[in-house]
Amino acid sequence: MKHAVIPITPEIWFRHLFSAQAALDGGVVRRKSRDMERIVGRAAFIAEIQRRGYSAVENAGQVVVFCNAEPVRVIVG
Repeated sequence: MKHAVIPITPEIWFRHLFSAQAALDGGVVRRKSRDMERIVGRAAFIAEIQRRGYSAVENAGQVVVFCNAEPVRVIVG
C-alpha cells in the first residue's frame, strides 16, 4: 500500500520551527540549511527571522536560530 505524500508548505515549516519547545522558551533551534532553502527559501527565512527580532547563523549545512532578541557573539571563530 502506498502512502500519500503531503508536501510541507512554508507556513507549516515555520509553524513547526517556532513551536519547538526550545523556541517557545527563547532558546535555539537547528534545521538543515538544505530544507530551509527548499521549503521556504532563503529570502523568506531571513525576512521571518528579522520580523521576529531573532538571529541566525549557518555552519556545515545547518542553520541555528536564536529565538530571542539577545545579541549573538562568536567566542572563537
